[in-house]
Amino acid sequence: LDNTALHEFTDILVFLLHADPNMVNAGDMNGSGNLMDFLDEPFPDVGTYEDFHTIDWLREKSRDTDRHRKITSKSKESIWEFIKSLLDAWSGWVVMLLIGLLAGTLAGVIDLAVDWMTDLKEGVCLSAFWYSHEQCCWTSNETTFDDRDKCPQWQKWSELLVSQSEGASAYILNYFLYIMWALCFAFLAVSLVRVFAPYACGSGIPEIKTILSGFIIRGYLGKWTLLIKTVTLVLVVSSGLSLGKEGPLVHVACCCGNFFSSLFSKYSKNEGKRREVLSAAAAAGVSVAFGAPIGGVLFSLEEVSYYFPLKTLWRSFFAALVAAFTLRSINPFGNSRLVLFYVEYHTPWYMAELFPFILLGVFGGLWGTLFIRCNIAWCRRRKTTRLGKYPVLEVIVITAITAIIAYPNPYTRRSTSELISELFNDCGALESSQLCDYINDPNMTRPVDDIPDRPAGPGVYTAMWQLALALVFKIVITIFTFGMKIPSGLFIPSMLAYHHHDWIIFRNWCRPGADCVTPGLYAMVGAAACLGGVTRMTVSLVVIMFELTGGLEYIVPLMAAAVTSKWVADAFGKEGIYEAHIHLNGYPFLDVKDEFTHRTLATDVMRPRRGEAPLSVLTQDSMTVEDVETLIKETDYNGFPVVVSKDSERLIGFAQRRELILAIKNARQRQDGVVSNSIVYFTEDPPELPPNSPHPLKLRRILNLSPFTVTDHTPMETVVDIFRKLGLRQCLVTRSGRLLGIITKKDVLRHMAQMANQDPESIMFN
Repeated sequence: LDNTALHEFTDILVFLLHADPNMVNAGDMNGSGNLMDFLDEPFPDVGTYEDFHTIDWLREKSRDTDRHRKITSKSKESIWEFIKSLLDAWSGWVVMLLIGLLAGTLAGVIDLAVDWMTDLKEGVCLSAFWYSHEQCCWTSNETTFDDRDKCPQWQKWSELLVSQSEGASAYILNYFLYIMWALCFAFLAVSLVRVFAPYACGSGIPEIKTILSGFIIRGYLGKWTLLIKTVTLVLVVSSGLSLGKEGPLVHVACCCGNFFSSLFSKYSKNEGKRREVLSAAAAAGVSVAFGAPIGGVLFSLEEVSYYFPLKTLWRSFFAALVAAFTLRSINPFGNSRLVLFYVEYHTPWYMAELFPFILLGVFGGLWGTLFIRCNIAWCRRRKTTRLGKYPVLEVIVITAITAIIAYPNPYTRRSTSELISELFNDCGALESSQLCDYINDPNMTRPVDDIPDRPAGPGVYTAMWQLALALVFKIVITIFTFGMKIPSGLFIPSMLAYHHHDWIIFRNWCRPGADCVTPGLYAMVGAAACLGGVTRMTVSLVVIMFELTGGLEYIVPLMAAAVTSKWVADAFGKEGIYEAHIHLNGYPFLDVKDEFTHRTLATDVMRPRRGEAPLSVLTQDSMTVEDVETLIKETDYNGFPVVVSKDSERLIGFAQRRELILAIKNARQRQDGVVSNSIVYFTEDPPELPPNSPHPLKLRRILNLSPFTVTDHTPMETVVDIFRKLGLRQCLVTRSGRLLGIITKKDVLRHMAQMANQDPESIMFN
């Protein structure tokens, strides 16, 4: 062979080695040139989703199964591949460990910072300014038992600035500085949220429920959100606003979960697997918020998770355990407990007390209904009027009103955790609270510390009306506080029961010298009832309260109150506060608790409807690149059905919009000869083209060959159930294999809203 012939032979051999097998079969008769399925090699962003769109759970599950099958087959090839398969199997537990460690650490830091900054509004420790009031007096050798809250090292601002601790001028100065500190904290918090992380506002649980159902909100669980939420949560709780840190701690823990899952390709490249991690992170968040690891797992299962397999249950348990252990090691409250208001009751409850427990449940259900309706009305007004344009001003005004009204009342001035702690605790001989101000009569034959049989002193009556005012104030102000542009959790309004032994209803079961009624127990049951009425939690709520008290015998009162509050609240509306905010924001959340009983068919919901333009489709081998790009440009659909031809409309598969865009873009960059009039084909074999035609583009690899389909006479009750249980993004409607239309998740939600006499246009996202 001469050199020219040798070069020609080499070129042919190289061509045959790199050409698509379809090209070898087709030969040069169609003049199509070098056909290469460039998708044999992965390219960036394939398989991902756009912001504010819903994921396809079935597709994500299939991708993870393929990945796992590939790893398993490779593990038999070498020791290194086997080790990699073990690392992949253990990566889930490593992520849970890291989430628990970081969530527990952040919760401990938040608790310590809140304790210090809350006390900073009233005074400062001279020996060490970073000490809270309690820590400052712990270190003092001059503290007496009667004045345990007073020590020389701790000075109120009036003592420090004008050397006065009593009198009108000292009170006014302390009052003024209390308001100024509160305004400073709140302004700093809302400014940080507004400038650096707008997603750090609110409790975060409605959005987390939506994300776990398969919705994409990019940045909501990002690193900036984590940082700003942690800092501003300290500021807003310290400012004295009527909100808690429990809900935001779930958001913080989920941000930790999202951060660590991004370090492992197993989770970062699969949105379905990522959501398993986030479910476990939510359990860790509740674990450190309430000191209830088991309650956290049940909260994640009952309240926030959409898909919760058995594997996620085990990993949630582990994450909650590690988070609780980490918080316990930090010991932020100095009581060797996970929360400030941990209590232990040892007195039994009596059967006749079930009636007041049920009454507390009724009150909790009514309060929950009132709170949800008023709060949603206020939040809707905020969204639809000019009020929403001034979030900083709103926060400042609400903070000022809260501080001005809260300071004169000692029960509204102190932090939420301290208030709950005092209400939950039983009176003992060492208690200095006004609620334990019982009269000591020297002529009494019973022991001095026998509290149950001693008459109430003036402090108890003063505390009663102060608590009543505090209750009314908290009910009203929480309605306006929850939903502002700051991190905010729900404050738990607590009840207090007052008793007297001479009442006829107590005579039959009260023993002389013994506790007849435990007021702290009534406060705890009332708190559970109110929280249950607002959130509609039942099982997880009872377990959380049980873990707080450590008493098995109080499960029945808690269950009675929780169930009653849910029944009463459900009588006025099925939505809890989180579901109400989801619908207010228009998120595409398909609640598994909702029932659909209407007798409509898939043909009533599918698009296109009568009088509308025909369905936008792709054909399997007759459209050019320009045709596809024009269709994408002129529509905003998330995907397109692929049919044999527009005449037959026999369904072949479904192609996602995002993947079409990425595939064409990468083909133009990596495959020579792809131009605007190149034929796009989705078949295995290339179409026969005339000579000198431009290179066709094969996109079969991005085609879903098994899209979910239903017939046009399928009941919508079945379609809704399919969307719920399979997590579908869309399903196609056919008749005898012929494409008729499409039903998306948004169509299902709008149809359900219409059937419930609600505004279908409130569902804003895909």
